[in-house]
Amino acid sequence: MSRLTAATPASERLHALDAVRGLALLLGIVLHATLSFVPAPTRIWFIQDTHQSLVLGLLFFAIHVFRMTTFFLMAGFFARMSLHRRGAWGFVRDRLQRIGLPLVIGWPIVFTPMALVVIWASGFPNGGPVPGARGWPPVLPNFPLAHLWFLYVLLELYVAMLLLRSALVWLDVSGALRTVLDRLFARIMRNPLAPLVLAIPIGIAFSLDQKWVSVMGIRTPDQSLVTNLQAWIGFGTAFGIGWLLHRQRDLLRTLEQRWLLHLVLALGLILICFVLAGVILSSPGAPKLPVRSDTLRLVAAILYAPAIWISTFAVIGLALRFMSGFSPTRRYIADASYWLYLIHMPIVMALQVAVSQLDWPWPIKFVTILAAALVPMLVSYHLLVRFTIIGVVLNGRRAPREAAPAAAVTGSAAP
Repeated sequence: MSRLTAATPASERLHALDAVRGLALLLGIVLHATLSFVPAPTRIWFIQDTHQSLVLGLLFFAIHVFRMTTFFLMAGFFARMSLHRRGAWGFVRDRLQRIGLPLVIGWPIVFTPMALVVIWASGFPNGGPVPGARGWPPVLPNFPLAHLWFLYVLLELYVAMLLLRSALVWLDVSGALRTVLDRLFARIMRNPLAPLVLAIPIGIAFSLDQKWVSVMGIRTPDQSLVTNLQAWIGFGTAFGIGWLLHRQRDLLRTLEQRWLLHLVLALGLILICFVLAGVILSSPGAPKLPVRSDTLRLVAAILYAPAIWISTFAVIGLALRFMSGFSPTRRYIADASYWLYLIHMPIVMALQVAVSQLDWPWPIKFVTILAAALVPMLVSYHLLVRFTIIGVVLNGRRAPREAAPAAAVTGSAAP
């Protein structure tokens, strides 16, 4: 029997969804750590390690399929929860504190050492700015948001959703339209073909983009203050689905019940899309498929779009099935994940440069990067963030020092 009930009290944390949100952020650290090892015809990262790995290429690809869609779905879910707890103005103040302030203050703090690491990498073979990268200083609206772009997009989505909600409440005074929309959404979510239906908008966007390849997934607006259409469609849809799921939490049961089906389908689709991306076929001497590149791109778009939603549902379903109970360790890591993600990039980049020329096997290099980054970052969270004003800004509340480090903090956690 599901441990999730439709009548979850407002004060009760949904531990599985907290875990999913934290996992999405932590997987971002893993994803960025793989980039120097991903085999590609041209350099895709500021440093290319001497030991490339097809395994890490597949890991990068798989994480990239679902990570940000999952994150924005969770962001929509928790945004509506926060709005109903705090009210409109309380929600706005909270989002400006926990999303806007980290973006404004955090960007120069992390971007400066990132730029210095790129300069350092320029002295190594296969290092330096990525070919085709924009110069400095940026010409607006071009702007290197880097890995903090998700904060910028979150702020945009909050504004868009508040405006849309206000208009809907004004037009639908009786609530009849919202009732119809809820029923339609419930019918879609309970249908086994729900991932295919939700994939239609982003699938069309992929198909119409003549330069799209599946290895890039949804185009992220990390180099511009003007969010591209793909990001609005892909991440905006996910945010909206999360918002609607909070209106009918019992629909989460469906994702929990179908976790195995979604997982098997996701693994199969991701592997097929990986092959179509050309990561394997780009190897020297590999046979070429007797199919036009445009046709392959269209097939990849048709498969990649549902892979996004099936894998997103698989991750959420897995968490609901196996992580619904409270775990002090998971709670602590979920609280820490926001801080870790904000600060990780220059640290991971520096470690990638440091090991890039060493004659070590790639598994040892990769594990070294992750361990050498995560351990001091976790220490910094415990000493500098969890019990300080920084913790108040990021998590909404300072953890009491007399409590165990992994104690639950109701109402905390990242965006």
